Amino acid sequence: MTHPFDLTGRVALVTGANTGIGRAIAVALAEAGADVALVGRSPADETAAAVAAAGRRSIQVRADLATIAPVQDVVDRTLAELDGLDILVNNAGIIRRADAVDFSEADWDAVVDTNLKSVFFLCQAAGRQMIAKGRGKIVNIASLLSFQGGIRVPSYTASKSGVAGLTKLLANEWAAKGVNVNAIAPGYIATNNTAALQADETRNRQIVERIPAGRWGAPADLGGAAVFLASAASDYVNGHILAVDGGWLAR
Repeated sequence: MTHPFDLTGRVALVTGANTGIGRAIAVALAEAGADVALVGRSPADETAAAVAAAGRRSIQVRADLATIAPVQDVVDRTLAELDGLDILVNNAGIIRRADAVDFSEADWDAVVDTNLKSVFFLCQAAGRQMIAKGRGKIVNIASLLSFQGGIRVPSYTASKSGVAGLTKLLANEWAAKGVNVNAIAPGYIATNNTAALQADETRNRQIVERIPAGRWGAPADLGGAAVFLASAASDYVNGHILAVDGGWLAR
C-alpha cells in the first residue's frame, strides 16, 4: 500500500526556494518523492543539488515576485518542463521594519505586493490547473503574525494576516473541487530575515525565553509540516493554519 506521505510522481512549485525555509521545504518535498520547480530572484544551485541528491528532478525559474508579471510564466514553465503541477508552496516573502508612525508607502506596497498580492495570483494560476484535473495541494506560508500584531512591521503583519484569510477563502471555494488549501505559520526560525533579531542579545534572549521548546526553529523544522500538507495524509484538511512554532502560541 502506498504510504500516505509519499509524493512520488508529484510536481511541486516552491517560491523563494534558494535559501532558508523555501530551500528546506523544497528538499523535504523531493525527499518524499516530488520533482520541484525552484522559483526565486537568485540562483538556487544548492537547493537543486540537494534535490538531485534525493534522486528527483528540478528546474530553476528566475522570477521577482515583487509584481505579478512573472506569475503565469512560472506556472507555464513548471507545466512544460516538469510535466505537471500538483503542489504549490507560496514561501517567497519580504519584511520591512520601522515604527508605524514613520512607515513609508513604498515599504507598505513592497511587502504587501510580494507577500499577499503575488500569493493570490499564484494560487489563482495554479488553482486553475488543479481544479481542471480535480486535485491539488496549495501550502501558503503565513506567520505567527497571522495571529498576533507584532511591533514595527505593519505591512508584514497585514500581509500575513491576509495570507491566513486568503487561505480560508480559497479552501471554502476549492475544497469540493479536490484542491486543499492550507498554510504553515512558522515561529521564530533562524533565517536571513531574522538575522537582526538573532544578533540583538536582549531581544534574542527574550524570544528564546518565551519559546517552550527553548530554541529558535531551524528551516528543516518546517519540512515535515510541508510534506504533510502536500500529501494524501492531509486530504481532509482544508483552510487550516498550522503553527510550527516550538509552542510560542501556547504560552
